Amino acid sequence: MRAWAVTEPGPIDTRPLRLVDKPEPVPGAGELLVRVRACGVCRTDLHVAEGDLPVRRPDVTPGHEVVGEVVELGPDAAGFTLGDRVGVAWLHSTDGTCDRCARGAENLCAASVYTGWDVDGGYAEFVTVPAAFAYPLPAAIDDVSLAPLLCAGIIGYRALRRTGLLEDLGTGVGHPKRLGLYGFGGSAHLCAQLAIALGIEVHVLTRGEQSRRLAADLGAASVGGATDAPPVPVDAAITFAPVGELVPVAMRALDRGGVLSIAGIHLSDIPPLDYERELFYEKEIRSVTANTRADGTEFLTLAAQHGVRATTHEYPMSQADRALADLAAGRFDGAAVLVTEG
Repeated sequence: MRAWAVTEPGPIDTRPLRLVDKPEPVPGAGELLVRVRACGVCRTDLHVAEGDLPVRRPDVTPGHEVVGEVVELGPDAAGFTLGDRVGVAWLHSTDGTCDRCARGAENLCAASVYTGWDVDGGYAEFVTVPAAFAYPLPAAIDDVSLAPLLCAGIIGYRALRRTGLLEDLGTGVGHPKRLGLYGFGGSAHLCAQLAIALGIEVHVLTRGEQSRRLAADLGAASVGGATDAPPVPVDAAITFAPVGELVPVAMRALDRGGVLSIAGIHLSDIPPLDYERELFYEKEIRSVTANTRADGTEFLTLAAQHGVRATTHEYPMSQADRALADLAAGRFDGAAVLVTEG
């Protein structure tokens, strides 16, 4: 099959991604073989290609926002039949036996394996996935619109949960819960839609005129530059941009007792924090590490209920390198999606 491979990680303009021939994968025990129909382009793919994340599989095929069709069942694969539409996401597998898995924190499993980093992903014609980690998909949403939900959407949902706002809805006095979003790419614009649908007041701080227009169109209460202060203190904030310098900026925007959730898998160094201005009054910083399958199931259900949809830009699968370059350069709002040709 034809597939993209990270042959030599480095800056995207050095062409670390090459289109190559690879053997068509064979599903193992409990696995599905999935014919790829669409695959979202995630910033994590860019981190893999550029070497921000260490190489775990030489010549790995990126891609972990896969919508496809089951075309073969491995031995003992259960829960799906041939022809089913399924989603393949970032979390490929866990050991299922450790204490973290047992307590519902499988995203922290030390033996966790990730699609498009540890195993080949969806920038290809076919991909395999353990049936237990594949998602049934809502019928009402088309392939292209679904693809970004499988990582950008799920991770944004977990980041939102980590702020504590979802548990606190309806407990505010005098004003709705307020959320600041720093960066407004694929994940943030999905998180914003869900937050607004749930009654949270969203304030977006981001660079790029396209992203600001999109935030306003989606109903943000205010839109400003990445380092601007929101017009009011926020109860929580999420940084989606992989820029450590935004952490103290976001901490200063928090109201007393506020929580900052850091959504990225990679972040540049965080500058020293001023205790009184940025941490005092019981402010908190929480990181986000992958997601659980329960996060994914919950988010896909909520997305279908509340009409959460990605703003998408389609690229042929043969132009995956250009899609990643455009992502790196900030040439589009929303999310890019690779579509299988033919």
